[in-house]
Amino acid sequence: MGDEGFEHGQVDANGISIHTVSVGTGPLVLFCHGFPESWYSWRHQLPAVAAAGFRAVAIDMRGYGQTSKPAAVGAYTMNHLVGDVVGVVAALGERDAVVVGHDWGAPVAWYAALMRPDVFRAVAALSVPYIPPIGGLPEGLTINDLMRANAAGRDYYRLYFQEPGVAEADLEADIARSVSGFIYTISGDIVADGVHERGWDGHFPLGETVTQQLVVPERLPSWLSEDDLAFYVSELSRSGFRGGLNWYRNIDALPAILAPFVGATIDQPALYLGGELDMIAGNTPEALAALPASVPGLRRTQIFPGAGHWLQQERPDEVSAALVEFLREL
Repeated sequence: MGDEGFEHGQVDANGISIHTVSVGTGPLVLFCHGFPESWYSWRHQLPAVAAAGFRAVAIDMRGYGQTSKPAAVGAYTMNHLVGDVVGVVAALGERDAVVVGHDWGAPVAWYAALMRPDVFRAVAALSVPYIPPIGGLPEGLTINDLMRANAAGRDYYRLYFQEPGVAEADLEADIARSVSGFIYTISGDIVADGVHERGWDGHFPLGETVTQQLVVPERLPSWLSEDDLAFYVSELSRSGFRGGLNWYRNIDALPAILAPFVGATIDQPALYLGGELDMIAGNTPEALAALPASVPGLRRTQIFPGAGHWLQQERPDEVSAALVEFLREL
């Protein structure tokens, strides 16, 4: 898909320069991508949302694409990420917005709605259900410890990503292979093709690398063109993976950041969309069942049969239609 009608810009927000891609006029809808992606993952939704009468803006998140990539690992906490999104709304001259997030962008969207209900009048999240704040952990215990215990003697991609330099070297050794492998391995296609029986949950044998877990398809899924892949590879070749990986390196900071919000709920209108075969980021029946209690504003949950993790690209028209329907109801 070409770049027709997309207006590229840069805004200064929260101490960094953020790349924006905009189309349409009307109430602001702000799109947040995940790992290891780009504003480009929303290429199908932007024109559809604009056509429905909204100002659709996707950003390159902190550490990605043409947005700033601070050097410090500690510059990628959830506070920084939510602050970026809040800052973009103001920098675009708006007072409020609907925030939409996929993958890592989904927690950013959820927590933006939790922390700033005055700015975010509604929230839509894809592929990662909401996890409410738990408060500070007992001294000496970290989220990484909990993930390690849950991994039960295996490695886990979020743990593998922790040590600076290790995952960068692994993923950047062959960026085209890493990107196509990531996309295929947690898509619905790998199950439909009979390569895997079920979606990958991110665990793997200790001593192996993440890229050893990736399956490179003989041909790309129908929903991803060679040009699409080339765009992602080009962006990641320029930026590297470090910024995106640094998000994972701040997971242990989350309980304290969210502690002031324990017991608070997301009361704004909310939409959750997930892929049936997507197990990489906690998209479980238990998590979905828990959503209404902590997200009283939840309007609907829609799970797409046969879809994997890259939902807005695997099911572009259906996701756009669900978003537009949600937005029009607001």
